[in-house]
Amino acid sequence: MEIALGVAFGAIVVASLWAASRFIASPGTVLSEEGRAMRAALHAATATLPHLRRGLSPATAAQAVPHLRALTQSTALALADREALLALDGSGAVRSLAGDPIGVLFDEGPDDRVHVDPRMEMPELHLGGAVVAPLIVRERRVGSLAAFYARGRRIRPEDTRVVGDAASLVAAQLELAAVQEQEERLAEAELRALRAQISPHFIYNALAAVASYIHTRPDEARELLTDFAEFTRYAFRRERPYVTLADELHYVEKYLNLERARFGDRLQVRLAVAPEILPAVVPVLSLQPLVENAVRHGIEDASSDGVLIEIVGQDLGTDALVRVRDDGVGMSPAAARAALAGRSGGVGLQNVHRRLESSFGAGYGLAIESAEGEGTEVRLTVPKSHPGVRAA
Repeated sequence: MEIALGVAFGAIVVASLWAASRFIASPGTVLSEEGRAMRAALHAATATLPHLRRGLSPATAAQAVPHLRALTQSTALALADREALLALDGSGAVRSLAGDPIGVLFDEGPDDRVHVDPRMEMPELHLGGAVVAPLIVRERRVGSLAAFYARGRRIRPEDTRVVGDAASLVAAQLELAAVQEQEERLAEAELRALRAQISPHFIYNALAAVASYIHTRPDEARELLTDFAEFTRYAFRRERPYVTLADELHYVEKYLNLERARFGDRLQVRLAVAPEILPAVVPVLSLQPLVENAVRHGIEDASSDGVLIEIVGQDLGTDALVRVRDDGVGMSPAAARAALAGRSGGVGLQNVHRRLESSFGAGYGLAIESAEGEGTEVRLTVPKSHPGVRAA
């Protein structure tokens, strides 16, 4: 899935650059004296078209159509989905048609090519024919871009080419929106899968630990029950896809309180995190699965009397690094690779890695270093700030 998304993303970016270059590289004779205005309009459009990265809607179309009209040098311009005119730019009478069916202004035409629609049945709009281009996203038509010209003006081959290029630029932005939406759905599905994997394992053991304290140490049992309630609310609260590292560490400590109740002195923890990285944003449940993995493989799978788990956070300038290390039984390099690839049946390492990559891009995520008999270290690297990623 990651490879497919990467290939799709690369192809879309190439298409965007190609469409833009068609405008920039157009010889001056194509649009004669309008060439300089076209280049200035392209600069404005490239700043506005990212609105379409949110998808095709009346709101995003309304922000894009003035700049697209400047690009095409048309008298009026419309963006439509398969049924209705989403937004128009031109005279006031033209703009008032937003929300009307497509057919009041133009014929949709074939899905595979640009066509000229000479029909204009509303002379009060003072428009002549239109050039209509399909918006193709993932080999499926999602709408149309239609450029209208003044009555009596002959539509030239150059007009159809420029309108086709503008439609390609719009379609490329819409395809990026579709890819981003797919990635967000994938990240949400992976978070749900992680929650489903953690909940039975963690809940059973945590409640067993609380139960063991009820009669002999009731005050501590109440504190543990509070920690359990707060952690589960945090882990399963759906409206928080991203949190600060400080928040994640706060709830990791509550998780560790419950694990200490289970293992007593067998579980030792050392926490040392640079304060400069605490505001860094991470997907919720990024660090806790690493700590849970260290507990499971450091104590549950070990023959030793105890384990030391170290959580160390370092400031790397633009990035933040958090290392989770245990001195348990360790694993072979092949087993470490299998754990990160999700082939070991462990708790969420691949899940966390995929969500980090999806949020921040290649170069961020997890790395595992381990050797049999020497413990395991999992390194989590994230940017200290990233556009579009904010803690809830």
